[in-house]
Amino acid sequence: MASNYVQERTPSVSQDALSPTTPSVGVSTRSSNALSSRITSVLSASYADLDIRDALEILNARGIQNTPETRRQLRLNIQKEVIQCNGEIVKDFGQVAEQLKRIGTVIASLNRCCVDMRSHIDAANRETGPILEEATSLMNQKKQVEERQRILNAFNSHFIVSDSESTILTSAAEPVDEEFFHTLTRVKKIHHDCQVLLGTEDQRLGLEILEQSSKQLNAAFQKLYRWIQREFKTLDLENPQINASIRRSLRVLAERPTLFQSCLDFFAEAREQILSDSFYTALTGSASDTQSMPSTKPIEFHAHDPLRYVGDMLAWAHSATVSEREALEVLFISEGDEIARGIQAGLESEPWSRPEGDEEVFDGRKALNQLVSRDLNGVARLLRQRTEQVIQSHEDATLAYKIANLIGFYKNTFSKLLGGKSEVLDVFTSLEGSAMRQFRANMKDHVAAVQSELTVAPADLSAPEFLEEALEMLKALAKSYDTSIAAVDNRDQGFQSVLAEALDPFLSGCESLYKRQSEPNNDIFAINCLLAAKTVLSPYSFASDRLSEMDDTIEEHASRLVEYQHRYFTYTSGLDSLLNALGELSESPDDLESLRSLEPFKPEALVTTSQQLDDFLPSALMDAAENIKQLKSTKMVQDITEEAAHMFCEDFEFVESKIIAADKLLETENGLEEDPARRLRDIFPRTSGEIRVLLS
Repeated sequence: MASNYVQERTPSVSQDALSPTTPSVGVSTRSSNALSSRITSVLSASYADLDIRDALEILNARGIQNTPETRRQLRLNIQKEVIQCNGEIVKDFGQVAEQLKRIGTVIASLNRCCVDMRSHIDAANRETGPILEEATSLMNQKKQVEERQRILNAFNSHFIVSDSESTILTSAAEPVDEEFFHTLTRVKKIHHDCQVLLGTEDQRLGLEILEQSSKQLNAAFQKLYRWIQREFKTLDLENPQINASIRRSLRVLAERPTLFQSCLDFFAEAREQILSDSFYTALTGSASDTQSMPSTKPIEFHAHDPLRYVGDMLAWAHSATVSEREALEVLFISEGDEIARGIQAGLESEPWSRPEGDEEVFDGRKALNQLVSRDLNGVARLLRQRTEQVIQSHEDATLAYKIANLIGFYKNTFSKLLGGKSEVLDVFTSLEGSAMRQFRANMKDHVAAVQSELTVAPADLSAPEFLEEALEMLKALAKSYDTSIAAVDNRDQGFQSVLAEALDPFLSGCESLYKRQSEPNNDIFAINCLLAAKTVLSPYSFASDRLSEMDDTIEEHASRLVEYQHRYFTYTSGLDSLLNALGELSESPDDLESLRSLEPFKPEALVTTSQQLDDFLPSALMDAAENIKQLKSTKMVQDITEEAAHMFCEDFEFVESKIIAADKLLETENGLEEDPARRLRDIFPRTSGEIRVLLS
């Protein structure tokens, strides 16, 4: 813009300078207008304009002085500089053009080389293409072959059993050791994993391997089964360190429930024979094996008492059962429920081996109890035979009952040890029933003998001799029952049968004697018999029901004795005639007025009754107690007499009230001036208070 400004102003100045002397109106006017326009344009220009400011900054940067010369040369100088710059640019572009020509030549040469190389490459591709395709195909085939090889190796290592492993698994010459179990585990896994092969389209391979593994497993379990049977023949259960391999073998064999059960049957038969021989040796001291002599004295030699003999046999059986159970527990279930899980798995794989309708899960403890019960069958038979001989060969009822209680005690013990469904318990139940039958039979014979000897009651009205003997026997029976844990579950009911056999018949005999006695001896005799029986039974809680019944019966007899003593009081005192006379009278004034006309209440008779009462009262209690002094309980004598005296006092109060009422009625009718001799109270002066004091 500065250059334009210079360019525009320079011609105008030069023109004015060249022709100052030739002005004209038109020219002067145009120059004046142009100048005015220029001045106006300059003055209207904004010096804040960016272009003007940039131009000024360039001029300032070039150090140009604002002189007339500079202003005249500014445009030329600038154009000169522009021309010089353009020349340098053209020169530079000439060099660039030259370089471009050389580059074009090189590029053309490279293009020709590329074309040649492309032609060579195309020719090489045409020649090597089939070879590369073939190589690629071979590489793919190689990968497939390697993949199949890996699959085949994995398949062989997982599903194929080597000949050496098959020999270890099935040959009887090879031992049953860790390697055997390891191989067996591997074959079981192969058999299980064959299900994967059976899920493929071609099932032939899976079926072949499944068949082969099944044969190998069957042969292995047969080998294990025979090996366990051989080991069972020489197994020492007394040794606490039982071979761990046998326990492991049993856990593995449990997967074949049929073979496992067969093994258990074989083991049970062997143990039954061993325990039977041991029991026979313990009884007699003669062993079938001459090398094994008993270390203790035989039971039959030192147990002379029948009860001790039976107890020693039962104690031996219990000890043997505990030892057998502990040994078998170590053998079969010491390491958890491995056998139970094995049998459950076997039942799932062999559902035909499960009993029909049996869906119960295998219980190891229950199976152990059943096995121990089977082992004891021989001992139970010998025990039953010897115990029945003892029971049948003795006629003592007490001994038979003690044996029954002893058997019941061990029955309860064996029930806790072997469970409530053990076959051994049937033997104990049978023996207990046999002993109780013998007890009842002996008691019936004894009762029959006693009944034939019944005559009269003792003179002192105490319990007869046969009852005393029966109570001694009952005392021994109750003591035996009390020490027997067999009656814990049903103690009260369990002893009722004993009371029915050992007490009730003798009480019935006493009742027969009671009926032959006169009053009050009959009630005294009955109470004495019941008190004797109650004394024997009172220490035992299981006889509480019978004791309650006896108390009720004693109370009935005591009530009759109270009535008897009451009648004695009223008759001896003479009060009975007064009571009889007052029995039909009421409280009406007419009846009270007629009281004086009754024979017992006439003055002469009333005086006599009063005198009889005075004679009776001083020794009334002692005389009354003398009537029932044969009662064995002095407290009952006192209580009965006092209750009768209390009733007598109430009767006297009744008579006294009637007499007082009759006197009041007489006073009301005739006034106080009535003759005192006619007052019944004066004739019969005793008061109820005096009577109570004298009879207290």
